[in-house]
Amino acid sequence: MTTLWDITPTVDVDSPVFPGDQTYDAGWTFRIGPGCPVNVARLTLSPHTGAHADAPLHYAPDGTPAGALDLTPFLGPCRVVHATSARPLVTPADVAHALDEAMPPRLLIRTYDRQPTAWDDDFAGLEATLLDELGSRGGILVGTDGASLDPADSKTLDAHRAAHRHDLRILENLLLDDVPEGDYELIALPLKLATADAAPVRAVLRELV
Repeated sequence: MTTLWDITPTVDVDSPVFPGDQTYDAGWTFRIGPGCPVNVARLTLSPHTGAHADAPLHYAPDGTPAGALDLTPFLGPCRVVHATSARPLVTPADVAHALDEAMPPRLLIRTYDRQPTAWDDDFAGLEATLLDELGSRGGILVGTDGASLDPADSKTLDAHRAAHRHDLRILENLLLDDVPEGDYELIALPLKLATADAAPVRAVLRELV
């Protein structure tokens, strides 16, 4: 039987979000009772809650919105690499052992031993030169267990801009705590949110056979 790794954090009222962003809230529009046969929930959340795909619209004024993203980069072979001691930025040297000629076009980077359950200002970002390296190797997607490719206090978003230059798709806030280094099949399709700058994903890794 093929092994699956669910790399999607649970989304609930305690899900951390960037300070000032919309927190998760849930309620009920309808409840089962006299005259009503169903429960229907009501949700309010940022599209950056939990595991999500950043669309180019998030970091480029004329960028593609989430609902228009090509799904191809979000489905296919990927490599998971560990860089849990890298701070404040993951550099090409931190993941050099994973950058070989057989590398798949999708790279997921684990930066935490255990992903925190509260907002962490000191998560590891990615150095822009790493995105340049992935782009030069024909990469199509990069993912991280951190809240963003760039440090929390970045105003220049160097890593996001490098991803934009190389047309790399971005996954953030993945749950990679228990995933060994190695190659997998990634399935992480973003919701088709027509005008949004990001979209939640249900991200899983499947063992290659």
